Amino acid sequence: MLDAALAQVPAALRVPDPDGRIPVLVRTDAAAATGEFAAHLAAAGVEFSVGASFAHLDIHTALAALPTQAWTPAYQARKPRAAETGIQLEPRDGAWVAEATGLIPLPGWPPGTRLILRKERPHPGAQLRTTDADGMRVTGFLTNTGRGGPARQLADLELRHRRHARVEDRIRAGKDTGLRNLPFHDMDQNRIWVAIAALAADLLAWTARLALPTAAALYEPKRLRLRILAVAGRIVRTARRRLLEIDPAWPWADLITTAHARLTALPAP
Repeated sequence: MLDAALAQVPAALRVPDPDGRIPVLVRTDAAAATGEFAAHLAAAGVEFSVGASFAHLDIHTALAALPTQAWTPAYQARKPRAAETGIQLEPRDGAWVAEATGLIPLPGWPPGTRLILRKERPHPGAQLRTTDADGMRVTGFLTNTGRGGPARQLADLELRHRRHARVEDRIRAGKDTGLRNLPFHDMDQNRIWVAIAALAADLLAWTARLALPTAAALYEPKRLRLRILAVAGRIVRTARRRLLEIDPAWPWADLITTAHARLTALPAP
């Protein structure tokens, strides 16, 4: 699945740099925290950030070896206020991060793999696990991103990894595009249905990425259908030109025509 996903990335973005690295980041939860998968990622030349499976790591030894001063505040992102641009970062109250690389062995993991831990006060009513310590919820991830450079502080890397949870948004969008229920009794028919639904989700994701402005690119399928896909329009040809006619009274008419112009301006694959 990883190789199929990488094959969809434009070829120009898969050109390795002099160190053999491809500017692609692969993020997963702890289900992919195996040395074999990490070795495959390293061989592919991509960076990875995978959730740490504490079932195979002596996390308590690492926590005991970390001094208090090793923990730094974690970040959280907030929406920009007036007169601000871009996502704003600020310290997250009650959450800290620290690097535990070298404190416990990581057999089978590629050279340069780093272990970064996060501890946070649990939410009211949350139950602690055996891997938690001192009343704190402890999580972690492994990455081969090196030290130094912009956006490579521990808090930046931890926030970057935590954002992999947006995959849940894609799952929700997939359910809204036909994956919520399988409509047939026959397995082969359901396989075809799933393939069509996956193709639809793929088309929506790439259309949003290539054609829509930043705010509209975050629309989920229901909103896309309401504002863009289900709107009546006509493609007319005149004076050797092809024009898209949309009712100018529609509130999102400019968004539709802008998206259409961006798509038609793209070179043929």
